[in-house]
Amino acid sequence: MTPRARLGRLLNDALHRVMAEDDSVFVLGGDVADPQGGTFKITAGLAKAYPSRVFGTPVGGAAVLGVANGLALTGEKAIVEIPSGGSVAQSFDQILTMSSRLVSMYGRTLPIHLVVRCLVGSGQGDGAAHGRSPQRHFLGVPDLHLFELSPVHDPGEQLAAAIGLGRPSVFFEPRSLYGRYPLTPRAEPGVEVTGPFGGSRWMRLVVGAGAGGPSGVAAEVTVFCTGGTVARSVRAARALAATGVTVQLFVPSRLFPFDLEPVTGFVGPGSLVSVVDDGPGPAGWAGAVAAALATRLWGTLRKAPVLLASAASVVPAARELEDRVVISSTDIVRRLVRELETP
Repeated sequence: MTPRARLGRLLNDALHRVMAEDDSVFVLGGDVADPQGGTFKITAGLAKAYPSRVFGTPVGGAAVLGVANGLALTGEKAIVEIPSGGSVAQSFDQILTMSSRLVSMYGRTLPIHLVVRCLVGSGQGDGAAHGRSPQRHFLGVPDLHLFELSPVHDPGEQLAAAIGLGRPSVFFEPRSLYGRYPLTPRAEPGVEVTGPFGGSRWMRLVVGAGAGGPSGVAAEVTVFCTGGTVARSVRAARALAATGVTVQLFVPSRLFPFDLEPVTGFVGPGSLVSVVDDGPGPAGWAGAVAAALATRLWGTLRKAPVLLASAASVVPAARELEDRVVISSTDIVRRLVRELETP
């Protein structure tokens, strides 16, 4: 993964590579064909290179997922683009009722190679219709794997893992990341990046005096966050580090099922643990991870894990109002400072 290419370009390269290496892969979705090349050009060039395997479809998530399920059930591999977190609701029934159940509903385990690429997140004035983070609605569905595009993971490896699982998966892509470069020590001086760890392929970021890898000084604050909140969490960690507080962050490639065992050993006794969620609290990925961490680490933590999430509100289109709803680095700093100051 080269820092000279933005994440959107890396994801486009990954799609080209997957289709070049496997002629059983099909791409479907509204506007995925050229010249549009997807809502944010992530599928640009695919239709020109593979015209018989790229299908631009009408708006209709349930119908598109039905076709994709049929392809996967007959042994092909399908990648579907859902243009926004708001419109994924149209596909929810097919994903929940059919995609996830095709694996085991026929009396034997069937490989189902299906990836639903779902554009999510806010921060660009997209409003209530498009600026949503619906990850919570897909948590806990048997045989359904959830991934999230991340600035500290290789998009090509993430996509290859999802399509190669033999299980249906949803690959959430925070649109704010498409124009960003991968986060590397060179790109973010003072941030140490190590990993991956375990099945969720956690990446560990250390900011502050504790930078030095697993053998470094124990972090006073530990933050679990997903790809869409990494930049905000790093900014918050830098602000805390400036006051002498060492912060470590853990970012997963796979949101669900999550595998905490390989990383809980990094959480030292007396550490303040927080989980950040781009969606509205309290239910969701952050709540599930916080509950699991409390169960595993109870008695060793400073206090119960702190859940940090966006407000329980629709996302306004006006940027000033949006900033009041969506969790920000300032929100993270204020809450963690208050928790550190409270016995």
